Amino acid sequence: MKQRFRLYRRNGGIYYVHDDETGKQESLQTRDRAEASALFAAKTQSHRQAHLNLQLARTYLAATDPMVSKRTWQVPMDELGKTKRGPTLVRWQRAIRDKAFDLIRDLPILETQAEHFLKVLYVGTVSTNVFLRRIHNFALDMGWLPWPVVVKRQWPAIEFKDKRAITGDEHCQIIGREKNPERKAFYQMAWHTGASQSDLAFLEAENVDWEHHVISFARMKTGSIAIMRFSEDVAEILRDLPGSGPLFPHLRTVRAGDRATEFKQRCRGLNIKGVTLHSYRYAWAERAKTAGYPERFAMENLGHNSKAVHRAYARRAQVELPSLSEYERQRKLFANGVGIEPVAQVVTA
Repeated sequence: MKQRFRLYRRNGGIYYVHDDETGKQESLQTRDRAEASALFAAKTQSHRQAHLNLQLARTYLAATDPMVSKRTWQVPMDELGKTKRGPTLVRWQRAIRDKAFDLIRDLPILETQAEHFLKVLYVGTVSTNVFLRRIHNFALDMGWLPWPVVVKRQWPAIEFKDKRAITGDEHCQIIGREKNPERKAFYQMAWHTGASQSDLAFLEAENVDWEHHVISFARMKTGSIAIMRFSEDVAEILRDLPGSGPLFPHLRTVRAGDRATEFKQRCRGLNIKGVTLHSYRYAWAERAKTAGYPERFAMENLGHNSKAVHRAYARRAQVELPSLSEYERQRKLFANGVGIEPVAQVVTA
């Protein structure tokens, strides 16, 4: 093995160690040759032992996995992509093209140290943090990584930009100003159903069951079936849309990013800030919570499998709880067929 360190004495005084790999010099803080030689030998031996330990680990692991010394981080990036489909695959492919990942893309997994990941996280964005965790955990689960590069509690916290729901007043402003009938109906359907913009754009008349007042479709992101019962408000919107084929024939041909840009332009024209098309899903979740809609039904409607995710969508909903005595009184009236079932009320800021 090539000698990495060299011992030398500067101007007949203090002894130094030169690192040929990094080009740095380190003072041994001694003028005594015997003491300097002992320190130099200890430093050299510590380096050799670390290198030997790594070589031993590679040898043992190679007995069960011949690719262990050659597998780079590009491999889990590619293999994870094979588990995705549709829009999720597109997002994944876009995510792993992040330039921050170039720092580890060709780095062997077994040679990775925490400093490599921390540098990627420093150069990257919030998205880099999210996707690097997934790549790291996938490598662990597959047995390609014998131990975590960064333990869970030491990962930098993920801090997303603040997101909010579109308010009823803002929605009414957008609808009132929109001159394009198709786009106007699209925004109205987003408000009433909470569906994702892609699922909504690809709805067809055949997805509408008029007999039972139900809209059913396969979600593009997960492939799961969504079944939504619609109200008379939605029925009025649907009656003005095509009776066969695509409900939104133009918008389904537009890229999701372009639909989002068009919506942003309308918000800018009305001086509405902080909302996107996705804000309609936040709005639906908040409205469901303030109305006392059962959480499991709301999750099913929005296609959320995680309570944590769903509650993040509805976290801004402000609810005023009725007094227990008033609630009991209203429940008795409702049980006797008088009035309506009591629910929590919205607190307006």
